[in-house]
Amino acid sequence: MTVSDLNEFCKNTMIEHLGIEFTRIEEGFIEGKMPVGSRTVQPMRLLHGGASIALAETLGSAGSMSLIDPAGYYVVGMQVSANHLASVSSGIVTGKARLLHKGKSTHVWDVVVQCENDRILLACRLTNMIVPKRDS
Repeated sequence: MTVSDLNEFCKNTMIEHLGIEFTRIEEGFIEGKMPVGSRTVQPMRLLHGGASIALAETLGSAGSMSLIDPAGYYVVGMQVSANHLASVSSGIVTGKARLLHKGKSTHVWDVVVQCENDRILLACRLTNMIVPKRDS
């Protein structure tokens, strides 16, 4: 799966609405960015924690999608744990997800979201379940 494939796959979803774009993908690593603006801030005009987590979960889930056969399996989030360490009110944030564990039925990702000066805004751990598709 390429960056272009992932960006196309996410059209007309919350991912596109938040302005999330994938920028780099390798085996066990994925990177993406998201603008800080009216769609991603809370009423105090700071980056919304939920938007940061949405970026982190999007990256880890897309990373898992790139490691499976999507014709035979789904990726579903099973658990997410995040620490908000700082915030920003403008610019672009970048998320980098690294695979920690690739099992048959679970993948675990570490995701860091940073602002443009590389300050860490969010540290996240995501566990995905890999579920076989069933015939209807």
